[in-house]
Amino acid sequence: MELRQDRIPGTAWATDPATGRMIVTADSTVTGETWDELEGSVNKVGDDVATLTRAAGKFSLFAEGGDAIFAGGGRCSLGFNVVTADGTPGFLTAGHCGVIAEEWSDEQNGDPIATVQEALFPGEGDFALLTYDDPAEDAQSVVDLGDGQLFEINQAIEAEVGQQVFRMGSTTGLFDGDVTALDATVNYPEGTVTGLIQTTVCAEPGDSGGPLFTEDGGAVGLTSGGSGDCTIGGVTFFEPVTRALEAVGATIG
Repeated sequence: MELRQDRIPGTAWATDPATGRMIVTADSTVTGETWDELEGSVNKVGDDVATLTRAAGKFSLFAEGGDAIFAGGGRCSLGFNVVTADGTPGFLTAGHCGVIAEEWSDEQNGDPIATVQEALFPGEGDFALLTYDDPAEDAQSVVDLGDGQLFEINQAIEAEVGQQVFRMGSTTGLFDGDVTALDATVNYPEGTVTGLIQTTVCAEPGDSGGPLFTEDGGAVGLTSGGSGDCTIGGVTFFEPVTRALEAVGATIG
């Protein structure tokens, strides 16, 4: 569909696989003639093909499971611990975090604990693989929920529309919501990313890279970006963990 080729900053284009309908979401920066043209295009194809909705705030990357990591003045969140193809312990986080610095610490201005091996952003994904500098690191397959609570992750799973999911981030902590669409193309100011999961889970700067998971221990995604905050809510997009794992040749759980 021609709509799918649009690259209007501040818009996201996703699909509901159950109905085949396209879900077009525009943030607060899409105004004036741009909004009118977008609305006209969606109306032209009809409600049975596409719907247009507004998202509060501005789509942005949340760059600032769960623990904070720091580098180059940036703060992100560790996603999921993994084991690489050669048996080295490591973890996944957002690609837009991985491209800003090679070495990351678990403390502000602290010594590095992990090094970026692969990072993708923008393009067909928003993920990065880091390996721990200490090869003996005990990289448990858990999400740190705070207050000494460790939640076990047992496998990577595909997202499904309607699925309840939970997100942990180093800025805002634990929040839940639902998957609303798949295969989202998001036009961030920094570039376009395809193939993301769209949800109603809130997030804020610093939550980037943090884990999205289910109550039965399934790893679903890595926090990419979105709009809104955890006071008013919003729309948040996630990198599918299954795609990231396949791309970097790592395993989880």
